[in-house]
Amino acid sequence: MPSGSRCPDCGSSELVEDSHYSQSQLVCCDCGCVVTEGVLTTTFSDEGNLREVTYSRSTGENEQVSRSQQRDLRRVRDLCRILKLPPTFEDTAVSYYQKAYKLSGIRAARLQKKEVLVGCCVLITCRQHNWPLTMGTICTLLYADLDMFSGTYMQIVKLLGLDVPSLCLADLVKSYCSSFKLFQASPSMPAKYVEDKDKMLSRTLQLVELANETWLVTGRHPLPIITAATFLAWQSLRPSGRLTCSLAQFCKLANVDLPYPAASRLQELLAVLLRMASQLAWLQVLKLDKRTVVKHIGDLLQHRHMLVRMAFRDGPAEVETHKQEQRGQAQREEAGDGTCDLPKRKRPASPAPLLPPCMLKPPKRTHPPPPVSVVTGDENISDSEIEQYLRTPQEVRDFERAQAASQGATSVPTRTDAHSSRHIQKF
Repeated sequence: MPSGSRCPDCGSSELVEDSHYSQSQLVCCDCGCVVTEGVLTTTFSDEGNLREVTYSRSTGENEQVSRSQQRDLRRVRDLCRILKLPPTFEDTAVSYYQKAYKLSGIRAARLQKKEVLVGCCVLITCRQHNWPLTMGTICTLLYADLDMFSGTYMQIVKLLGLDVPSLCLADLVKSYCSSFKLFQASPSMPAKYVEDKDKMLSRTLQLVELANETWLVTGRHPLPIITAATFLAWQSLRPSGRLTCSLAQFCKLANVDLPYPAASRLQELLAVLLRMASQLAWLQVLKLDKRTVVKHIGDLLQHRHMLVRMAFRDGPAEVETHKQEQRGQAQREEAGDGTCDLPKRKRPASPAPLLPPCMLKPPKRTHPPPPVSVVTGDENISDSEIEQYLRTPQEVRDFERAQAASQGATSVPTRTDAHSSRHIQKF
């Protein structure tokens, strides 16, 4: 067996020689793929002309499905049945796997990547049919690494030229919230923590829509936002016994993982709710904070659209309008005679602009920008560089004469001096 040989199907290096019809062949021990097949002669004319014919040509089987491919096709079908997908989804996922397997970059890939390919084909099929399924769900079922899965998914979509729509946020909320263990009482779930699924889902959708309207979703992973919104919805439905429960305890009760940025998304959502609460007259006197505002989430969501317009101004258009009002007020004050001094009412504070968080709090630069070097032509020239600027014998002689005339001057020659040496004869 040649050194460094690997199986083109699974990438294994466990290759052995096997005798098939008295012909030596190289076979993979892991998947059974025939790497190099023996040669044989089948007709008298071939034997007479001493022509060798490969085994696959002699049997007429140019295309054979390897054992690893057969195993992965079964896994595609099994995964579709576990997820209870329609039969048409199963056929589409199988066809995508067969097309992807013929690609050279996939056929020669490692075994782990081929196992991930099974889930990628199922996920692509579900996305195209608007079926709510997350990448994390498939990675959990396949015990696959999320980074490898996402990289393989993007590679398959690009190589096959597929048009895959993004998952609808509302469908993702419904699918993700259904996995929370909060809707049935159990020994590990006290009765005061059990909540009605429809009520919790409805309020979670409203909070996610609010987060989307206030730029908290754009460009971010959706699961931390949904986790924070679900936690607030769960607390606000029965706040008396749930305000003392933290986000980490909530995720432990619901039997879901706590995404790392979920705590930050929770604080951003609470800040938005506080800004909205400051616009309601009956809430201004309560002096709410990020903990007590949870009790009034129902009222805030009921008047969500009006409160968002009142709490946040709508970008540059309103800023320009505010500036025009200020200029008009200044002109009116200058045009007045100043005989009567009326008391001025205090102008209410203008609301903050509705901008993405990355623009409200831009990231700080850790390293200053590199200095820009400006070439003026008066830079010093070393003795080793001066010869590059003297091109004729006359310039060399003029430069030597100038050096002798300087008599040991301390100034270092510059590019301007070297350039001017060409015109010494004119003077």
